Amino acid sequence: MGVIIGVAIVAIWAVYFFRALLPAKMKGLEVQARQQAEQEAEVIKQKKLLEVKEKFLNKKAELEKEVQQRNQQIQQGENRVKQREQSLNQRQDELNRRKQELESQRQRLENQQTALEHKEEEMQQRMESLLDQERTRLAEISGLSVEDARERLVESLKDEAKTQAQAYINDIMDDAKMTANKEAKRIVIQTIQRVATETAVENSVTVFHIENDDVKGRVIGREGRNIRALEAATGTEIVVDDTPEAIVISGFDPVRREIARLSLHQLVADGRIHPARIEEVVAKVKKQIDEEIMETGKRTAIDLGVHGLHPELIRLIGKMKYRSSYGQNLLMHSRETANLCAIMAAELGLNPKKAKRAGLLHDIGKVPDEDPETPHALYGYKLAEMYKEKADICNAIGAHHEEMEMETLIAPIVQVCDAISGARPGARREIVEAYIKRLKDLENIAMSYPGVVKTFAIQAGRELRVIVGADKITDQETEKLSGEIATKIQNEMTYPGQVKITVIREVRSVSYAK
Repeated sequence: MGVIIGVAIVAIWAVYFFRALLPAKMKGLEVQARQQAEQEAEVIKQKKLLEVKEKFLNKKAELEKEVQQRNQQIQQGENRVKQREQSLNQRQDELNRRKQELESQRQRLENQQTALEHKEEEMQQRMESLLDQERTRLAEISGLSVEDARERLVESLKDEAKTQAQAYINDIMDDAKMTANKEAKRIVIQTIQRVATETAVENSVTVFHIENDDVKGRVIGREGRNIRALEAATGTEIVVDDTPEAIVISGFDPVRREIARLSLHQLVADGRIHPARIEEVVAKVKKQIDEEIMETGKRTAIDLGVHGLHPELIRLIGKMKYRSSYGQNLLMHSRETANLCAIMAAELGLNPKKAKRAGLLHDIGKVPDEDPETPHALYGYKLAEMYKEKADICNAIGAHHEEMEMETLIAPIVQVCDAISGARPGARREIVEAYIKRLKDLENIAMSYPGVVKTFAIQAGRELRVIVGADKITDQETEKLSGEIATKIQNEMTYPGQVKITVIREVRSVSYAK
């Protein structure tokens, strides 16, 4: 019985003790759970803040890039406006100068008219004075008849009028001698400047017309990759500006311009414009141009009745179609010279066929595949000799600029007919030939350095693009190369303004899926 009572008392104390400690322990667990929840909430909060900050920075970078692009577009627009403003200012200055010249001419005419009026008044006064003198003398001489007196008066007036007229004529002639030489020089210089400018544009620019301006965006491509690929493949400068429905192709080599024009035509018609497609089309067009050159050479030889030419000479004749000499188309000049040679040889009793053959081939030295150092007449002589032309034909080609001795009568005929064809008024423009030679010299200087693959002179010779092999020159060496080329151009050439040298090094990796 006592044991049972003891157990009951222990149980009662255990229950009491458990009830007293349970709330405190529960409260501790709640505090611990709350702290853990707060820590997790703080971690989630920090993650969300980082995500928001990252999105904000990305958005900010995108906005800054867009603002930068718009600023660049605005800057380009401002540059175009400035260029137009300068052009307008130049035209305004030219108009003002012409206005001043017209004003000075008007003033000079007014002065001459005033001088004429004064001289007429003087003549009138002198005539009246002479009449008075004659009347007085007639009155004193009573023994003369009326007819005799009238004859003496008329003779005296004639002599006086002749003297005055001769003096006036001498004054006019002296004034004309003083001003005519200066005025003639001014007119000639102004005419040469205007005609030479038009000829340079005609020989260095081709305009490719498009149906709408939406094509321009596709020609440029994303970040300009299409237009860069087209310029690199053709060696020309593609100018896409705000000219309506037109893309300008600039370059001194007419063959390159024609390749660029035909390539653009095929790309725009096809609609697929991307770098790989551009290279494919340009390669195809180059092949077409080569075939057309051969066809032109064959057709020219048939038209002139010149047979038995070597295929390489026929190809060089075809290349003349895309070459100008002093602004004159070389193929038309050669055909004209050939016909003149045949006519002159027939009049002199010589062989007209030989003369025509020599006249057609006399300028083949101007269209070589490489750029020789020798004059074109001597180089043409070497080409003709290489392709088994007869000795008298070769001599006529080499001697038509007197750079070698003339050995046959055909040689002076070719020389004279070449001069006749080139001496027609407006046939040639020497400034264009010098301009094209300067551009070729720029490209040749760059090509003389090792590692250079291609060179293109663009922007009328104000920029030279040099493409180097990635396996031959490193990135550090490209900077040194551009400086060396710039120094050599500066030391060896004469040119207006400055020339920008851009060295391009690109790496290409090509694979084929089969």
